[in-house]
Amino acid sequence: RNRLKGTEAIALRVGRVIDHFRMGKHFELSITDSSFTWERKAEQIQQEAALDGLYVVRTSLPATDLPAEAAVAAYKGLAVVERAFRSLKTVDLQVRPVFHWNAARVRAHVFLCMLAYYVEWHMRETLKPMLFDDEYVELARAARPSPVAKARRSDQAKAKDATRLGEDGLPVHSFRTLLDDLATLAYNVCHTPLNPQAKIVMITRPTPIQEKAFRLLNVSPVACTQ
Repeated sequence: RNRLKGTEAIALRVGRVIDHFRMGKHFELSITDSSFTWERKAEQIQQEAALDGLYVVRTSLPATDLPAEAAVAAYKGLAVVERAFRSLKTVDLQVRPVFHWNAARVRAHVFLCMLAYYVEWHMRETLKPMLFDDEYVELARAARPSPVAKARRSDQAKAKDATRLGEDGLPVHSFRTLLDDLATLAYNVCHTPLNPQAKIVMITRPTPIQEKAFRLLNVSPVACTQ
């Protein structure tokens, strides 16, 4: 292959490599029309190597208001916020696409999605014994030697993962599959040719899983089907 010539051509090729590996700040580059040389910034590399695996959480609050452990816990709590936005945008509620043009209707649409997520969050918290979610997360957090240590699921949650059963022996679900199960409950209104005005109401008998879900939510399955 022909060797590159010209400062611009050489710089473009070097820049492509630097952008790919994201290590340009650690090298001193010299480019001319016919050559390219580089040298490592040894002192800078050593300084960054000393911080490998470490990160700094900085806050404007004084330590009396937010101790270091609480600051780290708050930072790690961002994962909950990110999951909420993911649920809003794609997974469950799908706030987009928005088929509205009027500003007031767009705000109303987003408000309803936020309200729906509020209901979903409370349902998830209440139904945790039936879900793969860790209902003993606070105990697991208290057992960690440090707030920066890797989060681990509680022993009870690990047991649910392994057996796919709850403490009462019933199968555990994801939130989505539990909703699908509850959706099979039906409220049927039947009429007979002999007396069309008469109404016969037939309600699907809840399964043990459905009964437990309604009991935890403190709602009546009859009211939910009407």
